[in-house]
Amino acid sequence: MENKYRNLHDLPMTLRVEDLIPILGIGRNTAYELIRSGQIRSIRIGRQIRIPRDALLEFLRK
Repeated sequence: MENKYRNLHDLPMTLRVEDLIPILGIGRNTAYELIRSGQIRSIRIGRQIRIPRDALLEFLRK
């Protein structure tokens, strides 16, 4: 999967799980595990999982 964002300022307010994969260089299972374990904060909108940009930046600062 290709990273379509050039830098952190290009990131939208919320990201899909699929967006995390190229940004963090991880696999799909790892992305879902980070969310499930609470290491990356997420919100549910219906059946969809969204990651606030701030939650990703907070994870990267740790």
